Amino acid sequence: MKWIDIGVNLTNQRFDKDREAIIIAAQQTDIVAQIVTGTNLQESQQALQLSSQYTNQLFSTAGCHPHDAKNFEETHIRQIQAILEHDSVVAVGECGLDFNRDFSPRETQIKVFEQQLTLAVDCKKPLFLHERDAFETQLKLLKKYRSKLTGAVVHCFTGTKEQLLAYLDLDLHIGITGWICDERRGKALREIVHLIPEDRLMLETDAPYLLPRDMRPRPKSSRNLPQYLPHIGKAVAQLRDVDTVTLAEQCYQNTISFFGLTQLSDF
Repeated sequence: MKWIDIGVNLTNQRFDKDREAIIIAAQQTDIVAQIVTGTNLQESQQALQLSSQYTNQLFSTAGCHPHDAKNFEETHIRQIQAILEHDSVVAVGECGLDFNRDFSPRETQIKVFEQQLTLAVDCKKPLFLHERDAFETQLKLLKKYRSKLTGAVVHCFTGTKEQLLAYLDLDLHIGITGWICDERRGKALREIVHLIPEDRLMLETDAPYLLPRDMRPRPKSSRNLPQYLPHIGKAVAQLRDVDTVTLAEQCYQNTISFFGLTQLSDF
């Protein structure tokens, strides 16, 4: 089986001491590629550096997370645009809206998100989306730009059935994390994951966050790792009533097609 993790925060300081070892461990667990998430200008630059260092193993995104919108300067959009010109940078984001924690003013979040929507249209690369407690506003903006976008994936989807169907109606892809391995918080998601069409599903760890709660034996560290992606895939396969090999192949092909990872087709 071959897996691709579409969302890994490898620039996070929790990987500073053993980043290379983590990348190697993932490869040894059949993770043939990882997409490193950029959440602001600095981390997007760091993610590019990693994807340039580990050619055809790591790819990256470039953008501004809503939490960082308050620090987003006018010059940053041009710098992110320059990062997106690299072939290893495959999506705009992590971007979107977060009205749950409001680390940035909502008006600022909307402005910065719309700048990135425009950027995605211009550079013809898909969006890597974040949304929390801002569904209606985010959906409205996505509808405004959808006809011009090459695509978008809802990163770490944890929403309701109605929200899932609304995203699917816009022909968006859905990223599923280890949230689904939590029988408490993930109960609602576990009940609707079968509704995602097989050609719109992708998998991610969001490492080092969201360690799957049901891992046994329980890892000594709370740090989530890319090598745990097959555990998530197995859980999703069971909930969709398909075998893990079939699910892995579906998600692998979806990811190659969505992000344009044609260089992996020969693996």
